[in-house]
Amino acid sequence: MRLYFMALLPDQGIQEEVTGFKQTAQERFGTSQALKSPAHITLIPPFRSDETDFSILHTVADKQNPFTVQLRNFDRFGSRVIFVDVVPEPTLLTYQKVLADFCAEQFKIAPDSRPFHPHMTVAFKDLRQSVFPEAWAYFSAQSYERIFTAQGITLLVHTGQRWQVAKTFAFSSATPNR
Repeated sequence: MRLYFMALLPDQGIQEEVTGFKQTAQERFGTSQALKSPAHITLIPPFRSDETDFSILHTVADKQNPFTVQLRNFDRFGSRVIFVDVVPEPTLLTYQKVLADFCAEQFKIAPDSRPFHPHMTVAFKDLRQSVFPEAWAYFSAQSYERIFTAQGITLLVHTGQRWQVAKTFAFSSATPNR
């Protein structure tokens, strides 16, 4: 069984900026786990599957127009995870629910028990508790605001070492929702 997850990936410029934050977290605070995946907003958390053909995902992507996603500053989950915060716009929240329902039906992926809180992780798993206050002080003092247009859902697969893009399923080519 392979390990997968589904996400929104921002444009290349934002990818590079968020990767830069992850690199800063590694250099200053000794946490590198977030560097094992491209900058992303998780829509469907990691799941194991024998499935190798996820092409049916195009049907749920085709029904969605591109939409804007707003990133605003940094936030945290407790004292273990630091992330770029994502403004929870209705289109994003609705689409995540539609995708989760679709995946539950098509791939038997159990719905996540945690509420959906869109974010882009900068530091997590290996961020030591003793360093967290300093890391949080650093990132919480930073200002970061960007907007990008979500163009599709991306399926990522774990190679055993890191996450890599398996396939992206483009949204409808209609004008983005604002």
